Amino acid sequence: MEATFRWVLVTAIAPVAWGTNYYVTHAYLPTGTPLYGAAIRALPAGLLLLAVRRELPRGSWWWKAAVLGVLNMGAFFALVYVAAQLLPTSTASTIMAASPVAMMLIAWALVAERPGLLPLLGAAAGIGGVCLMLLTGSVSVDARGVLASVAAMLMSSLGYILAKRWGSGADVLASTAWQLIAGGLLLLPLAVAVEGAPPALDGPAVLGFGYVTVVATAVAFAAWFTGLRHLPAATVGLVGLLNPVTGVLLGTALAGESLTLRQVCGLALVLGGILLGRPRARRPAAGIGTPVDGKRSSRVA
Repeated sequence: MEATFRWVLVTAIAPVAWGTNYYVTHAYLPTGTPLYGAAIRALPAGLLLLAVRRELPRGSWWWKAAVLGVLNMGAFFALVYVAAQLLPTSTASTIMAASPVAMMLIAWALVAERPGLLPLLGAAAGIGGVCLMLLTGSVSVDARGVLASVAAMLMSSLGYILAKRWGSGADVLASTAWQLIAGGLLLLPLAVAVEGAPPALDGPAVLGFGYVTVVATAVAFAAWFTGLRHLPAATVGLVGLLNPVTGVLLGTALAGESLTLRQVCGLALVLGGILLGRPRARRPAAGIGTPVDGKRSSRVA
């Protein structure tokens, strides 16, 4: 269980970093250029990881990297960028909180990971906690932003499970780099065709893109895909609920917002859901043929 806990901590780096992304995008990055925003985020991050792990795709990984690059990076980044510009952080984070359930169902279909009762209960508790934290009924909702956020959630959930299914035998950093580069190369010509010249970036925007590229993309996705290699998809999805938790705490720390009792209860519910859905150590069944101290026992329990 110590090893499992270690991988949970590694995985948690990703949603914590992503939880800061909405704030940075909304506060510092230019509006109206989601394709350029996504390309600038993906391509440099992929090249950075490729410089660390100098390895090119081989065989089927050329087309797999392209597919995952679209689902996890290219289209996903563009949709998240749109959602961050059109929706309050609370609404976008709440929609993305449905990802654990989507990941559990897709993992059941594609990698035969049948969701257990406790992970499902944990997901329900976590989603309820996110809603309790973030939904106040006092914010206006842009339907375009909602559609973008839902599409991003579904596409990324599918992409994560495909990465888990295909990832065996490929280095995590290298495969993450391939996906980011493929997504960035897809986005760049689309950005030129649709949005024209690149946006002018001031100092805060340059720093914002630097943070988003290195921390919220390169480091975060490497940690996330590492977690998918070592943990069930249900557990990884639940750890992802730290994303909106980070957003709430960031708003408290940087924007001077105060935590209400309702938000504190929501935070507790999310953390309780994550703990509820964590992997349990399996106890070996005692009986005929069960190894005991290197020998086989003939006793019947």
